[in-house]
Amino acid sequence: MFSRRNRRPKTPELLQAWHALDEGDVPGALRQLRHGTDDLPLDELALVVARAAEGAGFDDLRTASEALTARAPKVPVLYDFGYACIERGVPYLAIPALRAALRRAPDAAGILRELVAAYEREGRHREAVDALVAHESGLIDWPDRYLLVFNAVMAGDLPLARRHDARLPEPREEVWLPARARQRAMLERATGAGGVSPLDATDLRGWQYVIGGTVLTTLSPYGFDAGMTGRYAWLQDTHDQCLRGLVRLKAVLDAAGARPTSVSLLPDRGSRILGLAAARLLDLPAKPFAPDREDTLVVAYDLKQLADAEQGPEILDRLHERTPGQILHEHASNWTHPPAVTADCVTLLHQSATAPWAGQLRAGEDGDVERGAPDSRPEEEIAADILAADATPDEGDGSTPADPVGALTDFVSAVRGTWLRADRAGLSSAGPVSSSRFR
Repeated sequence: MFSRRNRRPKTPELLQAWHALDEGDVPGALRQLRHGTDDLPLDELALVVARAAEGAGFDDLRTASEALTARAPKVPVLYDFGYACIERGVPYLAIPALRAALRRAPDAAGILRELVAAYEREGRHREAVDALVAHESGLIDWPDRYLLVFNAVMAGDLPLARRHDARLPEPREEVWLPARARQRAMLERATGAGGVSPLDATDLRGWQYVIGGTVLTTLSPYGFDAGMTGRYAWLQDTHDQCLRGLVRLKAVLDAAGARPTSVSLLPDRGSRILGLAAARLLDLPAKPFAPDREDTLVVAYDLKQLADAEQGPEILDRLHERTPGQILHEHASNWTHPPAVTADCVTLLHQSATAPWAGQLRAGEDGDVERGAPDSRPEEEIAADILAADATPDEGDGSTPADPVGALTDFVSAVRGTWLRADRAGLSSAGPVSSSRFR
């Protein structure tokens, strides 16, 4: 049992988390610590984390936290706390301890790498770059300079990334070869996209292509300059939006000179509905997904939903490495919890989306919000409704920059030489373009 329960933090932010723990709300306490903890007293922070870890049954994190509260923090104690936080999925709590450890032991490569790992998992790539550059004299090529190049790309600093990539020799250990290939692919895509796209802090389409090889076909027409920069937060999807995505998918295929000969239907209901609609729109035969089928368009509604379907994980594993001529399209892609596989083409990026045929929220007769019943009609009927919908773009709130189909096809024409080449590794970060999160 936690032996220091009579101690309480004094800092207001930490007291709020402590009160959540009084109510047995460990997730709520951790949410309280999600932001603004970098400069809080480490001993008080560790006091709260120790109690939260005890409640969650994380003995390793509890032990490391108690050590940080029990004595003046020495470097091993700080490191152990940071390491345990990363291992338990709370890297934001690791950052202040690892920074303190690195200040006391500036030549400790292991501490630097753990700090960079914590920054990466939090999407704080600029700070990862700054930490690596500050210790550049002690960097080795693999993994340190590789990490510098990767985080420079993810921070949107292509000049720095290219400068250090030029100094990076081929890895001697095979374990680094896939990482090297992905990094080169990112820089090649940046060269192609840079001629037609600004690759600035709001260029969502350009950076999605650079970091993942994805052609993003639409931008959210709401809240662009209020924190969303083209991504959706919560979305109740519509047949209109599904058709708009398929029309733009066709434009992408035409601009790239891609000629699939079939549409492959994935096993989850949403993907089958959208795949049937795509097959009719493109006048192609629809066939059940087969991993070795070449020259086919694989259509997914949401790859996170596919993961929950029978054989879904196995299919995702097969989609990671591309089959010749296979194109993977995802309609609604979750950007806060990305799927294990990154699609070649995506209609929209969302934090939470409800498909048109799922039970959507609506106002009931008494004015309260309620969830409607799902559409249980046959998949072919719903696909027909999609094709009969209106693909006219939503005008939104007027803040999103104009994005005509011509701008999309110009982009695809410019990058077609690097599209559909790298593997489909899952994304671990939103990249250089930030958007507001709501959970």
